[in-house]
Amino acid sequence: MNHKITKNFSLLIITISLIAFVYLFVKVFGIVQKRQIGTSDGIYTNHVATNEEIKAKAFELTKGCHSELCKVQRVLDYVTGIPYKINRFQAHSPQRTIQLNFGDCDDKSNLLISMLHILGKEAYFVLVPKHIFVITPIEDKKLKETKGLWLDGKKYFILESTAKGSTVGFSLHYKLDKIDAIVDPFTNEKYIFKQIEWR
Repeated sequence: MNHKITKNFSLLIITISLIAFVYLFVKVFGIVQKRQIGTSDGIYTNHVATNEEIKAKAFELTKGCHSELCKVQRVLDYVTGIPYKINRFQAHSPQRTIQLNFGDCDDKSNLLISMLHILGKEAYFVLVPKHIFVITPIEDKKLKETKGLWLDGKKYFILESTAKGSTVGFSLHYKLDKIDAIVDPFTNEKYIFKQIEWR
C-alpha cells in the first residue's frame, strides 16, 4: 500500500514539474518573440524599458519644457551626449547604458525610445544595414521646412542617437530601399506601410 502511495505521489510531482516546465518554456518563448525581429543582418533584439530610473530621468530632462519639440530635443541631447562605443557582445538595457555612460546605436536607440515612450510619444525603430535609428512624429511650426520620413502620408522626424549634438530632423543617410524594417519597440511588430517617401 505504501509503495502504491509513493508511486502515485511521484507521478503527481512529475506531472506538476512537466506542466511547470511547459508553462515556463511558452512564457520565455513569448518574451523572446516580443524582443526579436529578423533583418538582412540577422536577428535584432530590442531592450526597451520603462522602469522608475528611466521615468525619473525622462521627467528630469524635460522639466520646464512647454512644447513637444523641446521635450524630444532635450532627451535626444542627453542620449547623444553619451559617448559612442561599440558593444560587441549584447545590447545593454537603457539603465545599463546610463550606468556605463557609453553605448552603440542599439544601446542608445533603446534608451532614447524608452524615454520617448515614457513621455507619451509615438516612436519607432528604423533598421537599416548595420545601424538603427528612431523616428517620431512632431507637430511644430519650427519643423515645417525640415525634411522627414513620410509613411502613408504621415511625417516622422529622424532622431539619430549616435551623432553628438544632432537635432530633431536628422538627414536620411540611406536609400529608402535599404530600410529593412520599421518596428514598434513595445510590440516588436513591423510597421506595415504602403508608401514611403523622404521629403
